[in-house]
Amino acid sequence: MANPEQARLDPNAKAALRAKYLLERDKRLRADGNNQYVEIKQNFEQFLTDPHTPIAERAPVTDHVTFTFIGGGFAGLVTGARLKEQGIGDVRIVEKGGDFGGTWYWNRYPGAQCDTASFVYMPLLEETGHMPTEKYAHGPEILAHCQRIGQQFKLYDQALFHTEVTDLKWLDRAQCWQITTQRGDCFTSQFVGMGTGPLHVPKLPGIPGLGDFKGKAFHTSRWDYQYTGGDANGAPMTNLQNKRVAIIGTGATSVQCVPHLAKSCETLYVFQRTPSSVDVRNNQPTDAEWFKTIATPGWQQRWLENFTSNQTGGMASEDLVMDGWTDLSRRIQARIRSLPETERTPQGMMAAWEDSDYEKMNEIRARVDEIVADPKTAEGLKAWYRQLCKRPCFHDDYLDSFNEPGTHLIHTDGAGVERITETGLVANGVTYDVDCIIYASGFEVGTEHKRRAGFDLTGRDGEKLSDHWADGMKTLHGTHVHGFPNAFIVQPTQGANLISNVPHNLTESGQTIALTVRHTLDQGQQEVEVTEAAEAAWIEILLSGPGRMIGSQDCTPGYYNNEGIEPGPGAKFHVGYPHGALAYFEYLKKWRSDGQFNGLCFRGKPDDVNAG
Repeated sequence: MANPEQARLDPNAKAALRAKYLLERDKRLRADGNNQYVEIKQNFEQFLTDPHTPIAERAPVTDHVTFTFIGGGFAGLVTGARLKEQGIGDVRIVEKGGDFGGTWYWNRYPGAQCDTASFVYMPLLEETGHMPTEKYAHGPEILAHCQRIGQQFKLYDQALFHTEVTDLKWLDRAQCWQITTQRGDCFTSQFVGMGTGPLHVPKLPGIPGLGDFKGKAFHTSRWDYQYTGGDANGAPMTNLQNKRVAIIGTGATSVQCVPHLAKSCETLYVFQRTPSSVDVRNNQPTDAEWFKTIATPGWQQRWLENFTSNQTGGMASEDLVMDGWTDLSRRIQARIRSLPETERTPQGMMAAWEDSDYEKMNEIRARVDEIVADPKTAEGLKAWYRQLCKRPCFHDDYLDSFNEPGTHLIHTDGAGVERITETGLVANGVTYDVDCIIYASGFEVGTEHKRRAGFDLTGRDGEKLSDHWADGMKTLHGTHVHGFPNAFIVQPTQGANLISNVPHNLTESGQTIALTVRHTLDQGQQEVEVTEAAEAAWIEILLSGPGRMIGSQDCTPGYYNNEGIEPGPGAKFHVGYPHGALAYFEYLKKWRSDGQFNGLCFRGKPDDVNAG
């Protein structure tokens, strides 16, 4: 790490970098934005087949439960666990996969692992007594942990797997929700929670000829080990030793699976439109004796708060996690502290931030030259944008993969693959015949909520959630929506909006929902709903802040900035608490602990209505 008291970067060098960044961005701008991707469900449903668990036949469910949660990933598991802790026994999780895990159920590609340290990423470690085996746990361990949570908190008892909600409707007279699914289920639930998240609907690039290829093709979230050989635990993919394989995409997924493919394939072509920023990961096994020294009561909450403080510019005296996420923040804070008092202005601090980012990205680009032997390949792997323009990646083996003789980077300089043929792909005017195409093209993020969720909530008096949010998202805490009683949303936006460690958002939301439901039942009430005034007041607080901290239109296109397309006026609501993530978590803890639940209205049966 460079000395923060060094002179700032030369103004001419910074100007040249800015110009380079904009040049690279402009190469990749497309007028079609998110429409450049193909909706798999409507066009290539064969890519959605579950390769992990056969679908079990069952009779339609027509009963009533106290709480239903849609989504069996971290959000559903944590909320379900907290509800069980509060003595709410009949909790049902509806999940489209064949087991719990969410993204970790689907993403079993070789090398899959978390890119935030396990100790703060994996929820309920203290409650389950689990010690992560590595600083960055691999997918099978994370999936097993999801199953552990489900078993320990008896969330399997009423779960519905391979089940997708098709409609969710509030019944005014019955004061409960009616839930229907694609499997003929039609049951009711007093409360519902939703944690469908942005990483569960895979997408494909809209390349001409996408359906023409006659060889094997699959998306990384449906990895076909029957074809490749091997398994998610790292067994060698021996079936690929005589195969020519193409992988399209070089985001976080590709960064993790390319090293395994490079060692397995006869020939691997990595088709790249935009390189990822790939910093050091320095993964290490967990020392059990060390873990005993930190795993004292309350340890994970301390680590969560410490990571959030360090990563978001707090005043923590130490950095427990010490990773790439906190490194940039440490640099920025050090530079700001070194500024003379007269320069500690908003403009001066933003300049210090920019200096730190340029310094960091120069180091990341220099690392490419240090590792990759071929100069042309190395140049193609350099990321020319600020670190938070795209999801930062951390890996110790990805760059080395391009030193393998059979691995070839096909850098399209922003253009992408031109077309797909019956036998392969065309890029840069060159045809590449292959046996297999793997799409590492990610998930739908910028599409409308209704399309990703697969349903549109119908609330009080028949109002649709899509109509309520027609001009932009409106909630209290990102969780409660006026006109949609007894419904809770679990996600980061309009709350902490902490993107570096999303599970921290989910755990705090789950705790809050469980206490809210417990209070509703203890008071003998049927409904809980945010008032219109409280919802409006929360939005006013959110809009008093600096606005979106990521997603600049100056960035190279990606899902952080809506593929470089102006997202419209509703985007101004996709923000977090203006005083920062740590302050939000502290605020939320006080809000849910004082027993008042300010902003919420509690109602009994129609002949016994009261507000609280």
